[in-house]
Amino acid sequence: MTHSFILVAAIILNFAAFGQKKADNKVLMQIGNEKVMVKEFMDVFTKNNVQNEVIDKKSLDEYLDLYINFRLKVMEAMTLKLDTNQAFIRELDGYRKQLAKPYFTDSKVSDALLQEAYDRKLQDIRASHILLMLDKNAPPQDTLEVWNRIMKIRDRIMNGEDFAQVAIEASEDPSASDKEAIPNQRSFRAGNKGDLGYFSVFDMVYPFETGAYETEIGQVSMPLRSEFGYHLIKVTEKTPASGLIEAAHIYVSVNPESSKEEIAEKEEKIQFIYGKINEGMSFEDAVREYSEDRGSAARDGLLSKFAVNRIVPEFVSVVKKLQPGEISAPVQTVYGFHIIKLIGFDKPGSFEDEAPKLKERISKDVRSQKSEDAVIKQIKAENKFKTVDKNLKAFLSKLDSSLIKGNFNAEAFEMSKTELFRLGKKQYTEADFAKYLSLKQTPQENINPDVYAYKLYNDFVRESCLAYEDSRLEIKYPEFASLMREYRDGILLFDLMDQRVWSKAVKDTTGLKNFHEANKDNYIWKERADATVYTITSKDELSRVKNIIESLSDDKEIREALEKDSLRAVRIQPGKFELGDNKFVDATKWTLGLSDVMYAEADKFDVIVRIREILPAQTKALDESRGIITSDYQNYLEKEWINILRAKYPVNVDQKVYEQLKASY
Repeated sequence: MTHSFILVAAIILNFAAFGQKKADNKVLMQIGNEKVMVKEFMDVFTKNNVQNEVIDKKSLDEYLDLYINFRLKVMEAMTLKLDTNQAFIRELDGYRKQLAKPYFTDSKVSDALLQEAYDRKLQDIRASHILLMLDKNAPPQDTLEVWNRIMKIRDRIMNGEDFAQVAIEASEDPSASDKEAIPNQRSFRAGNKGDLGYFSVFDMVYPFETGAYETEIGQVSMPLRSEFGYHLIKVTEKTPASGLIEAAHIYVSVNPESSKEEIAEKEEKIQFIYGKINEGMSFEDAVREYSEDRGSAARDGLLSKFAVNRIVPEFVSVVKKLQPGEISAPVQTVYGFHIIKLIGFDKPGSFEDEAPKLKERISKDVRSQKSEDAVIKQIKAENKFKTVDKNLKAFLSKLDSSLIKGNFNAEAFEMSKTELFRLGKKQYTEADFAKYLSLKQTPQENINPDVYAYKLYNDFVRESCLAYEDSRLEIKYPEFASLMREYRDGILLFDLMDQRVWSKAVKDTTGLKNFHEANKDNYIWKERADATVYTITSKDELSRVKNIIESLSDDKEIREALEKDSLRAVRIQPGKFELGDNKFVDATKWTLGLSDVMYAEADKFDVIVRIREILPAQTKALDESRGIITSDYQNYLEKEWINILRAKYPVNVDQKVYEQLKASY
């Protein structure tokens, strides 16, 4: 019996769903030659009028008229071809690009990238590397040659050779080895032996960053490729992130070309300063007395806040071991000797706090391409992407050095229909790719034409996939199509309303005057008091102010007398007041002359009102109420325009369908 009940219920639900779908597809009305279905009307009504509210018949009736007027205006805009206006096209295209963005990111990949970035932000890494340079567009044979060379270097290290020494000998990173002094050009610079110091997320190119975070402390990575070439990475330290560091130092400089004796003298000086501090001299006094960094000495040795990648690693290594307020023993860097005082760390916040900034960084970083890669992979799978390899190979063989010189001409291929790849039902031909090459080519060095062309081919495929998907968004996603219609109609409606109603009412001064004259009985002043309200905010000045107000009647003379006597705690507010405009004017008897002093307890000030004249009810002049009259004139223009549109585009509502629609709610 229970099973029978469930079956009957399921059948009823299916019939109900079928019935609703059938009702949605009925024509509710026809405006001009355009038919409007029940679903289209109800989608707009539900979204704009009653979200999460009970739909009642009255609100449907009210909205029906508003909707018809809206559709009439949009129809007129289309008839006038406002949708072909270049300004309109640019504006709508700008909105479309923004609305389409979510469809070209893989949310799972994006979420994973965000979490990965946050996890890495919580950790600082110190690492060294050996680099063999390789152009990012290098042909396969060159890539293989560099790979073999760096693997031999790795074998040396794995067999026991010192990483730093090998970096000096083999790395093509210029900072690895010493740079000898050149008279009158540069001083001696010690090499870093491959040591890159400390860094965190976004400080290095993404492939290198990933390689470093995925390599264990003390281990040497397999070769990894970045835009610069192949790297070997040795991770020497991983520590909790310091974030932004605030520290002060006492500095004794050492020239890079100093002799051992000179260095020893400098070391003796820093040890002497450190001894003074241990004997009780304050750090700040020692800074002012001894520090050779005169810029920071004026600030008690305080340095600008810095991240770990912005200062030499020897300095950072010491800072990481200090507690706020603690002072280090002397430490030597390539610049000289330092005594460091840690002020504090501004460490990364919670995931929720950091996420917005990380999202922005990711969007501008090469790693964001991973999300797009996932989307393109999905586009290819959905649309059965297929490259015709033999045709592509034949096309590439026809290219010459003109491409890498930047003067490739596509004319020879413009009639070719030879297919290079297919996406869905669309073919992409030699002519399409040749045109792309002619637009994208730039002069290149140290690269073969076919290698450069193959790179551009991959770019062409990528852009074609995105463009193909973009062209089908309205078909695949009804909610996107609906949103685009809303934006299109909204822009068209705004432009046309501005032309026919809003700006017209402001510019049409003759029409506005005539409208005011024809409807002046709607703009009437009630009885008013021509009065001045004097507000005195100082009890000490009340008596003197009252004497001046009583002795003079003209507000200008009163103001001058107050200024002469340096009485500044007075506000003078003249005007014509109806009942309800001002509570103090309302409180007087509306007889000519000065009121008694009124004290506003809540506001703690005194008020005196002078009534000069009682004005009888009268018609408002246009300038006295231009804002509300202009608004009423706009409403009048809109109603007249709607009447014209209803005559131009007849409206026919199917009352039977509409009554059924109301009954269903």
